Amino acid sequence: MSQRRSGMEKEYKKLPIGVDSFEKLIRGDYYYLDKTLFVKELLLSHGEVNLFTRPRRFGKTLNMSMLKAFFEIGSDRDLFTGLKIEQEEKICRVQQGQYPVVFLSLKGVEGRNYTEAIEMFASLIAKEGKRFSYLLGSGSTEDSDQEILEKLIYRKGDITDLKTSLVTIMRMLKAYYGKPVILLLDEYDVPLDKANENGYYPEMVSFLRGFMGEAFKTNSDLYFAVVTGCLRVTFDMGRMLQHSSRPCFCRKGSKMV
Repeated sequence: MSQRRSGMEKEYKKLPIGVDSFEKLIRGDYYYLDKTLFVKELLLSHGEVNLFTRPRRFGKTLNMSMLKAFFEIGSDRDLFTGLKIEQEEKICRVQQGQYPVVFLSLKGVEGRNYTEAIEMFASLIAKEGKRFSYLLGSGSTEDSDQEILEKLIYRKGDITDLKTSLVTIMRMLKAYYGKPVILLLDEYDVPLDKANENGYYPEMVSFLRGFMGEAFKTNSDLYFAVVTGCLRVTFDMGRMLQHSSRPCFCRKGSKMV
């Protein structure tokens, strides 16, 4: 609420209610509780797959958006001006804007049945795939991978193409940039939760084992992954992550929240 002092109105920053885009928050001059040192925490942990589980509305998606803005090639360094991570000069010099990033939020995958859920996955992959449409026709990527990516973008891929979509996109990005990929997977547990509610849990588990497991399983194209959700680690999620060569689960006091 504004206050008046000596006839002048004092302006306050806007509250970021419902804002989960880091770039929008910074450019829009919203209040921001600085959690950018989470970047340093991740790099020091040396975890290949980092899982963070927190209740809803704890800012998980915003933090994932912040990671994307920090690490992704071509990102705007000015977004971090005046924030804590800017004081970590070596990290900023060596790591900032240096990697291809794949960012998927699964919070919208909540079909009433397995077919609807897979359609939502296809839409999600198509949207992210379009960000990398410049890989089509690239001389540095395999023709077979380009064919799959094109099918994914136009939602013509089959279930196998969807299951291996993360691996395909990451392989192409690694070939194009010559650098490993950072994978950000937000709200991993929503498809499992909705599947459990609607009676298609075994089918969804089987799909996610292919979708996520291959991306984590001794993947030389992966720099590191961050996975967030609300549910504690389930047995099935544990099996998906166990193939990682350097799994790392969240620690109390993490700067993620």
